[in-house]
Amino acid sequence: MAKKLYVGNLSYNTQEEDLREAFSKIGEVVSATLIVDQASGRSKGFGFVEMASDEDAEKAISSMNGTSFMDRTITVNEAKPKTERSGSGGGRGDRGGGGGGRSWR
Repeated sequence: MAKKLYVGNLSYNTQEEDLREAFSKIGEVVSATLIVDQASGRSKGFGFVEMASDEDAEKAISSMNGTSFMDRTITVNEAKPKTERSGSGGGRGDRGGGGGGRSWR
């Protein structure tokens, strides 16, 4: 079964083909995706690589995590499932004012 890996602290110059090439030396790569800013089209410095097997994914984590890739020390670990994000602005992220405290006159 394929396993998706998170790859962080990538150089902004990294291309998807660079990721695919590096990880294919370890095992079969199903996909390699860089996350880019929608407005600028520039890389956000992280991406995901999907390895064909759990064994290849474990080898990739153990051999690539903490290594230098394109002059950056990268982080490689198992990707966590994507969580749903609320678009309503609810929760504590509403940035509302208020708050007591001291008056600084």
